[in-house]
Amino acid sequence: MPVKVLIVDDSGFFRHRISDLLSGDCRIEVVGTAKNGKEAIEQAKALRPNLITMDVEMPQMNGIEAVRVIMRECPTNILMLSSLTSEGARVTIQALEAGALDYLSKDMRAWMAHSGSLEKQLRDKVVALGRSRHAGLRNRFSDPSASSSRVFKSEPVSTLKTSLDVTSPRSPTSSNRFASNSAQAGQTKETAKTAPRPSQSAYGKKVVPDCRVVVIGSSTGGPAALQQILTQIPANFPHPILLVQHMPKAFTSVFATRLDQQCDIAVKEAEDGDFLKPGRALLAPGGCQMIIDPRSTDKIKIMPGDDRLTYKPSVDVTYASVAKSFGKKVLAIILTGMGADGCDGARMLRQQGATIWAQNKESCTIYGMPQAVINAGLADAVFDLTELVSILGSKRP
Repeated sequence: MPVKVLIVDDSGFFRHRISDLLSGDCRIEVVGTAKNGKEAIEQAKALRPNLITMDVEMPQMNGIEAVRVIMRECPTNILMLSSLTSEGARVTIQALEAGALDYLSKDMRAWMAHSGSLEKQLRDKVVALGRSRHAGLRNRFSDPSASSSRVFKSEPVSTLKTSLDVTSPRSPTSSNRFASNSAQAGQTKETAKTAPRPSQSAYGKKVVPDCRVVVIGSSTGGPAALQQILTQIPANFPHPILLVQHMPKAFTSVFATRLDQQCDIAVKEAEDGDFLKPGRALLAPGGCQMIIDPRSTDKIKIMPGDDRLTYKPSVDVTYASVAKSFGKKVLAIILTGMGADGCDGARMLRQQGATIWAQNKESCTIYGMPQAVINAGLADAVFDLTELVSILGSKRP
């Protein structure tokens, strides 16, 4: 069955452009259009689409208000169209907290051009979100300023195809390949398969293992999942936390500030030279890579985004770095998201004996990144999001 889509935009150009791009895909059926929030609500109730593409700024009722009403009266998966500005980031976060699943950049020049990459990104995102039956309809988080709630962002579907040398703070274009890190650690894929793992009984206790850092990677649906987890972590949490969420620069700054306002722990967008501290979460900045400083393992190094890497920030890069710096003293968690970012890094972590947890399919918005790790046999335990919230949020004496 094709994904049924309702297009909402006050611009006739964008309504027709989006419709043209989607109509060329046999997996998608455009069932209607609307030019403002009020029409969107009426059409959502009448047409029952699998997905709504929603503009933000519209007359009579804007996209944020429309999302809140739709999620309350006829919950539907929603993809926001937003500008990549600070204001665009702020209002998009509000829409995502109101219930939207994800967003896509709304740049007139890009949409006017015949861009194959934009077409593929839009279609893949619409199909993935439209087929996600539980996304946005369950696992909602509370928005103090809204009557409804929910989710966030991703990158185009692809896997990490190239490398970044995490051993050098100066050379993101080093000839050392990502896969060669296993050799640097004195490990091979064969030895990784036979490396001793912690007993499963240890995970039956559902406690955070002995570690020096907790690293969480996520993409589509990640901000909602991160908010559920981080807002329950007590201020005296004994470990530093590193967060790698797929989103651009303007969004990571706004999102980190939003989390810091809501959490007992401190949350900030990571800056070069930031210290790892218990009870503080550092969010990788969009467009960059976050690693442990090779010269000082209590500091973060922020490196420019390498064009050879699809994801900026990349979960693989940060996982690889903590594997090299902390070995088995790492708790790595892979959450909801499109693609397979994190799988290569998880393999390196396993070679070192680190603990790897994955979110289960039922509580994911998109079961891509966790599935890749689980299917590769790299996850020590698979948890529902509510279980992760409970484990990481357990009160400390």
